[in-house]
Amino acid sequence: MKYWISIAIVFVAAVLAALSGANEYFFYAAFVVLQFVVLSTAWNILGGYAGYVNFGTGAFFAIGAYSAVVLFKWLGAPLGVQIVAAAAVSGLLGFGVGLLTLRLRGIFFAIATVAVTFMLETMMVNWRYVGGATGLQLLRPPVTEPFESYTRMLFVVMALLALVAISIARYVQDSWIGRGLRAIRDSEEAAECSGVPTLKLKLFACTVSGALMGAAARRCRCTSASSSPRRASASTTRFPRLPCR
Repeated sequence: MKYWISIAIVFVAAVLAALSGANEYFFYAAFVVLQFVVLSTAWNILGGYAGYVNFGTGAFFAIGAYSAVVLFKWLGAPLGVQIVAAAAVSGLLGFGVGLLTLRLRGIFFAIATVAVTFMLETMMVNWRYVGGATGLQLLRPPVTEPFESYTRMLFVVMALLALVAISIARYVQDSWIGRGLRAIRDSEEAAECSGVPTLKLKLFACTVSGALMGAAARRCRCTSASSSPRRASASTTRFPRLPCR
């Protein structure tokens, strides 16, 4: 109970800060920091608990961003729907990648995740609907009340996502799932002999990790004004940027 009270207090503090008269740059910087909190927490579910190093963060991040952008461009979906869709598509990607690669171990799994990043980059660069190699320009959605600016609203949204990611990681760590993943990290052969469903747990970790990375990606480029497929963004992905104007 104390944990959830602390979470509520932190979120309320974030909302009150966004409604204050603080400098706009503070919220932009805090948004970037919180985005990396979500990404690092998501990575830790697979890389930390299970010991499977994932170099495909950029792929999960970008597929979440592009999924939400396609949904916004096609249907004009609201922000909440875009985040859910981005998490769902990235989670499905994590599940699919896990089915294909989680039987590999060590450096071989890490190399496979790198390959996923380059394959998705090639696909997006050649997909004209999302701008191809030149990227995509979008009109910035209207600001939701009671926030004064788009950056302040994104700060609150990312604060909520960070709290959700931390709560999920905490649950995984303290549950039988976390104990199973740590057993896999220490010795996968011993875990299998002890009856731990290793493949199922690894698939779960890969899916949840990918979903959180994709959720963090939505609205990632709405503070940028340029587009370039070859410039690395602050989110470790080499995919084309998706700016909003």
